[in-house]
Amino acid sequence: MDLLRKSVENAARRLGFGDEEAQRAGRELVASPVLQTGPHCLLLFEPDAFYTHLFSLLGLQAQNREWHITYFVSTTTFKETAKKGAGWLRVEGTPLNLFGLPRSRMDGCSIGCLNGPYRFALSNSKGEAAPNASAARLLAELPSDTFPSAAEAIKIANQVLWHRRFPSQVKLLQLDDFDIADLIADHLEEAGSWMSAHFIGDGAVAESILSSIDRLNAGPWAGWIRRTTDLFWRVEKDRVVPLRLQDSVLRTSGSSNFELKFSPNDLAAALRQRAILPSLFTAFLVTSILPGVRVLGGCRQTVYLPLMRYLTSIGVQRSGDLSFMKALEEDDRLGLWGHRVLTPAGGDPFQEIERAGGVSPLLSKYADSSLAQSSGDLASFTNDPIWAELSGHIAAGTITRASNEWRWSGC
Repeated sequence: MDLLRKSVENAARRLGFGDEEAQRAGRELVASPVLQTGPHCLLLFEPDAFYTHLFSLLGLQAQNREWHITYFVSTTTFKETAKKGAGWLRVEGTPLNLFGLPRSRMDGCSIGCLNGPYRFALSNSKGEAAPNASAARLLAELPSDTFPSAAEAIKIANQVLWHRRFPSQVKLLQLDDFDIADLIADHLEEAGSWMSAHFIGDGAVAESILSSIDRLNAGPWAGWIRRTTDLFWRVEKDRVVPLRLQDSVLRTSGSSNFELKFSPNDLAAALRQRAILPSLFTAFLVTSILPGVRVLGGCRQTVYLPLMRYLTSIGVQRSGDLSFMKALEEDDRLGLWGHRVLTPAGGDPFQEIERAGGVSPLLSKYADSSLAQSSGDLASFTNDPIWAELSGHIAAGTITRASNEWRWSGC
């Protein structure tokens, strides 16, 4: 927790907050350990992000919190589906390309790669910048600087938009994958830490976790935690690529022939140099599981986080650290559903803000609504095939409340 607190304080300073403000952010996290992990790296007015932040703000204001601390994943690509994702924003019904990038710069490319410059454009399919009145107003609010990565551009733009548009009593603090990379390096550079001495120092612990992921995917829990990469990603010019752990060495399988010794010092150096970034499991290990922080995420996180805790327990048992196992068993700050909870029909954040006369009046409107009225049809659960598969396993009795893997859910 102390390492996470320091990471939060350092991130606050990098975003321009003073020492006193940064220390208040760290103290607030320790006093009330909650982290928003729902949206990936998206501009604030993208619906997935906006309504999640709005929901969190309702809770933050009710608890008189000063900081909205978030972790957003930036190892994602520019688009999820056609004209949707981190590189797109729909304004007045028109899908706009955030940076005016050609298709060749977007297909399969990761937004976290340092391959800029990037500058906001909000262009339509004809290449016209800010083609409607709302887009023109938004573009005027976005920073006109150039940025080394798309993720950094979105991160800084969100700070600007938050300062202009959102209630001043709550400050936004975004942790990105580079912040988490430094946090992991902090762990690895402490010789006595569990990550340094056991998780990485004893390669058998990491191997046992990876083997357990394979076992999960061979049974009824298949698909919830995929072995897309082994604990870290390799950062290349335009994309992050998977690494595979074999004989205490991480290797890429492509033409780059990248190799990295699986040791605390080598991994820490590579993380500091931005040669690698953490996988989702490794990121949750240092932001939630080890420090005991409650995370608010999406409908899938409500299942994969308990499974990540289960995997951690396997590694802890292998390491023989009985005190850590006891702490893990007693942790009562488990994750909760906190992303895509507010899902208004046809939600258009930019238009809703303008109709309401600002974010504060919009917050009051949602505060007066019941959760049943505001959460829509729960399509993220009911239309997701992996939830249908889970329901089938529950009905068949192959997954129950007593399943060992579900022991770590707190339910």
